[in-house]
Amino acid sequence: MKAFLLAAGQGTRLRPYTAKVPKCLIPIHERPLLQIWIDLLERHGVTEILINTHYLADAVEKFVTLFQPRTAVRLLTAFEPELLGSGGTLWTHRHWVKTSEAFLIVYADNLTDADLSRMVAFHKQCRNLDGILTMGLFQAPDPKACGIVVMDHAGRIIKFVEKPAQPESNWANAGIYVASPEIFDYFPPYKAMPGHTVLDLGYHVLPRLTGKAFGWQFNGYLRDIGTVASYRQALQEWPAKGSKHES
Repeated sequence: MKAFLLAAGQGTRLRPYTAKVPKCLIPIHERPLLQIWIDLLERHGVTEILINTHYLADAVEKFVTLFQPRTAVRLLTAFEPELLGSGGTLWTHRHWVKTSEAFLIVYADNLTDADLSRMVAFHKQCRNLDGILTMGLFQAPDPKACGIVVMDHAGRIIKFVEKPAQPESNWANAGIYVASPEIFDYFPPYKAMPGHTVLDLGYHVLPRLTGKAFGWQFNGYLRDIGTVASYRQALQEWPAKGSKHES
């Protein structure tokens, strides 16, 4: 299985930590976040990972080069001179997954121990119901700050709104997806050239997938470490080396 690991963000809300270190390499008890993700993806059967880069890309490239001998996963990087957006990155590299039955899309600034194998198995079941995308969900304490879904009794997503002014539920997008190649049929018109436009999954793609997407509610740990406060909280919550998260 292949996975997109979206890691190109500048991490402006994490300053001063990201002044000299890219957000994806921020340490969690001495382990770079990117390493935690690679280890998690490998444990759940991923064999190839494409990591997009932009801010402090040389540091990410150096880490990948040094870490490659330590993992059986093939690590690929894709430098973006100008940010393409989460959807733009997927569209630009859509041919990389065109023969895949399913592939993962994850945001590198999340810290999680999600059971990705169960999520992939759930996605395969949803394929029988014309499902194209499975979205990881969590219950948000502040729904107005998240992408919010409304689901029917079967878990099919019938509505998605990014950062709604009046949320209709508190089930929020976790930034972890399993998708099938048909997802690209639902992308808006987009010219795949760096700098042409920024295509965002939440604003431009996910609303077009209502009826074709399902929600997967996981009970594992999840924290977006995109702000100084959330990063410091993650350091308190995530156990040190030797815990179940490090197995």
